[in-house]
Amino acid sequence: MFIDEKRLVVRSGKGGDGITAWRREKRVPRGGPAGGDGGRGGSVILLADSQLTTFGDMEAIHVARAQDGERGGGNKRHGAKGADRVVHVPVGTTIYDDETGNKLKDLVEDQTRWIAARGGKGGLGNARFATATDQAPTRSTLGRAGRERKLRLQLRLLADVGLIGLPNAGKSTFLSRVSAATPKIADYPFTTLDPHLGIVDLPDYSRFVLADLPGLIEGASGGHGLGDRFLRHVERTRVLLHLVDPMPMDGSDPVANYRTIRGELEAYGRGLADRPELVALTKADVWPPEGPPGDVLSRLAEAADRRVHPVSAVTGQGVQALLRAVVQVLSEAPPAPEVPDGIAKSDEGGEPAGS
Repeated sequence: MFIDEKRLVVRSGKGGDGITAWRREKRVPRGGPAGGDGGRGGSVILLADSQLTTFGDMEAIHVARAQDGERGGGNKRHGAKGADRVVHVPVGTTIYDDETGNKLKDLVEDQTRWIAARGGKGGLGNARFATATDQAPTRSTLGRAGRERKLRLQLRLLADVGLIGLPNAGKSTFLSRVSAATPKIADYPFTTLDPHLGIVDLPDYSRFVLADLPGLIEGASGGHGLGDRFLRHVERTRVLLHLVDPMPMDGSDPVANYRTIRGELEAYGRGLADRPELVALTKADVWPPEGPPGDVLSRLAEAADRRVHPVSAVTGQGVQALLRAVVQVLSEAPPAPEVPDGIAKSDEGGEPAGS
């Protein structure tokens, strides 16, 4: 199951208490203070892991707790530090404060660590308070409490190219043709209910990641059909590959269908409509000899204001030429944009691990 949103409560460990103790040894009548410090509580750390592609492995994890620090001991012994709790999340995870909506961190690189809740400091033993004027202090302090935080995790797939188009435009078939991915393929709408990633390798050693995103329909940006849940996965893609069915089963106009998807990208905003785009007219293997009906090829090129690539994912016609065009556009495309902050960042956000 593809799970791309997760709520998680994180609780760091409490710091161990410092203690009041005295040095007691034979023939040392005035041994002095010897209370040790408590250990720091463990922290909860989120770690970006490229081996994960969904939150499915975290489905049973609702609360992540770190270990408390141990109390100090006699002879100025420090208590042990509480063990950290490391939670592995997919690369591409954006972390929000679930109560305020503030964006806290964007984990877009493998093995990036972020401290979601830092452990409480350990208390001080009475040995810490000895001075020249107070050589027998009885004071010690308690460890600080850990921190609890409610987080909302959102996954946005990291792909170079996003396949978009209406249901049954041939996206899954195309992905299975050009990569080792095996999405479900059938001749009815909404075959793809979850995004799929595939790695495309070309003979010239070019390589890029292609994402097959579930079919959009008119009103998707407002929640219709599968809604805008999958539009957010387009946010990180650098280039859009728009597949258009020249002969839709419902008899609709392919050019109008192209404009429908473009309208949803514009309605969703966040710069999706401004991404570099390639347009392909699919299912060339079933076209009549004279080409697609209704002069679709030229009308679509005029509507898109760009070249349209005729392709057949079944026979491979035009596929390699299209992939070479994708590589060329990728070489000129800007880096994937960061996810917008939305609400202002919290002043109490986590710290980079090691700070």
